Amino acid sequence: METIILASESRRRSEFFRLLGLPFTAVPSNVDESFDGEMEASAVVEDLARRKVRKVLHDLKEKPPWICGADTLVVLDGKFYGKPENREDAACMLRSFSGRAHQVISGLALYNGRAGTFDSRSVASSVSFAPLGEGEIQWYLDSAEWQGAAGGYMIQGTASCFITEIRGSFSSIVGLPLREFYVMLRDNGYPYGG
Repeated sequence: METIILASESRRRSEFFRLLGLPFTAVPSNVDESFDGEMEASAVVEDLARRKVRKVLHDLKEKPPWICGADTLVVLDGKFYGKPENREDAACMLRSFSGRAHQVISGLALYNGRAGTFDSRSVASSVSFAPLGEGEIQWYLDSAEWQGAAGGYMIQGTASCFITEIRGSFSSIVGLPLREFYVMLRDNGYPYGG
């Protein structure tokens, strides 16, 4: 199999690539993650994922045959929640999610260097939180899991104690929708699977 450049420094996404047995090299894209707040969430995450791929493609001297980018946003009441800037920002996010359901949208972009094409897709899932007391929020923030996580929490960590229901793709909520990624690779001719 050909090596895929993962345009991300996310440990979680790298773990998924290892789980799938995909040869890869992680190359942080360091793109500006600002976006137009008027766009639909699915368009935002797909655009951010494509920007990451394009940045890595631009920065590399040799053009690789495959580059994958991904991005995740949390949406509640039409407001987008990315990675918190600091502890208080994360606390505000958790207070907003307390006792409510929110959407987690993950976008993927794949560059096929053999064909010179881009493909992008997105997946929406729903996460419901139990009502949270201030002590629980501070306890979670002390874990530092919130750092670098969209919405200020990691569902695969201690935050799972707060989740009452998930609808959709668990892997997408973590940051890489595995089913859609597999289908994307297959549809674009990457030699993986049957």
